[in-house]
Amino acid sequence: MNIVSLEELSREKVTDFFHHHWGSPTMVISSGVYDCATLDGFAVLNKDNRITGLITYVLKGTECEIISLDSLEEKKGIGTSLMEEVEKEAAENGYKRITLITTNDNLLALKFYQKRGFRISMIHRDAVEKARRIKPEIPFLGNDGIPIRDEIEMEKGVTGYGK
Repeated sequence: MNIVSLEELSREKVTDFFHHHWGSPTMVISSGVYDCATLDGFAVLNKDNRITGLITYVLKGTECEIISLDSLEEKKGIGTSLMEEVEKEAAENGYKRITLITTNDNLLALKFYQKRGFRISMIHRDAVEKARRIKPEIPFLGNDGIPIRDEIEMEKGVTGYGK
């Protein structure tokens, strides 16, 4: 698997990825508004040098917050490999916790993260309604027709790679 730092890719390539898969590189969540094309992260590239997976994160205090995670080919270890890269980066730089936020409709993500040691730490009720005020293109219905309303914050302690 060819994993590269986003610093190695052109900003245009990363921006195009977010436009295609998210509508824009702007991510609006309870912890802030982010331009994902400018964040730290990693990508998985296929043989044609196309992005098949991408993760972005920000470092705050003693924690690392994952802002986005995309895997275009499910069940091939792409998401897991990207999560491991971020966890390694966080541990090597002394960060104690990794956090992330997903929405209530994203049941596959909730399963994915919990299998990798994340626990639900907080629910932000009606957070998506607030986010729509900034990014109105956020849909009202998500996976399986579930209304997108709440954000679910998850966390995991960082272990195993320390200095």
